[in-house]
Amino acid sequence: MHRLVGAAVARPPGLAVAHARAGQDAPALIAPADGWTRAAILDWLLGHADAGTPMLIGLDLSPAFPFADLGAYFPGWADSPADARALWALVDRLAGDEPHLAANRFVDHAEASRYFRRQGRPLGDRFGSAGRGRLRHVEERQRGLALAPASCFNLVGAAQVGKSSLTGMRLLHRLGGRIPVWPFDPLPDAGPVIVEIYTSLAARAAGLPAGRSKVRDAAGLDAALARLDSAAHVALPRYTDHATDAMLTAAWLRRVAADAGLWHPPGLEPVRHTEGWTFGVR
Repeated sequence: MHRLVGAAVARPPGLAVAHARAGQDAPALIAPADGWTRAAILDWLLGHADAGTPMLIGLDLSPAFPFADLGAYFPGWADSPADARALWALVDRLAGDEPHLAANRFVDHAEASRYFRRQGRPLGDRFGSAGRGRLRHVEERQRGLALAPASCFNLVGAAQVGKSSLTGMRLLHRLGGRIPVWPFDPLPDAGPVIVEIYTSLAARAAGLPAGRSKVRDAAGLDAALARLDSAAHVALPRYTDHATDAMLTAAWLRRVAADAGLWHPPGLEPVRHTEGWTFGVR
């Protein structure tokens, strides 16, 4: 499992990768000595694609924008893509050679900017009603589960997920289909597969209360891991939300990956190729 935060720097502090092997051993953080870059994560993923590693990879981001509510990602824009893979290509093309897989050039585009809330800029005239911004079908489902998803069209505030989602779309495009991305692609018979995850689902399964879903100490992490059928972890040099989120979600993915119902949630089919789905939401 890993996170792709949206800051346009080489080594964002929020990039974290954790690996949970089969069994009950605690997840372990994986990190280069000088920290992760998005390019390094892309290379790491491609390496596992080449090796055919049997691995379930959770990305903490939204792989697409809302589509079903208005019949388009960007209604009124002639270049609005027809499906998620075309969306990833559009974001990557308009971002151009912007470094670190950032997508500021995309959201500053004359047409694209009309759909976003951006820091220090006028609200896009097509951002959405009620100031909330549009949500995907699965995000509306999340609200029904007492979770608090944010619109990917919102790029402002601590809770925004739009920036990391845009960088994630660029990464997914550059994978070039070498790792299937559920539910857009069929599940492979073998090898790695990518799913979208929501760390609050793992936190809830680990018994953490709503509104206090972050773990910042060794004892709290071990207690949460135990509720996910995981052994105690090897002490970390530093406990951050990003690191513990990655470890808890890796343990949760290992625990629930065999639940067939999570791979076939009700409501998936109409949005399978446009909006996708958050793994774990029924």
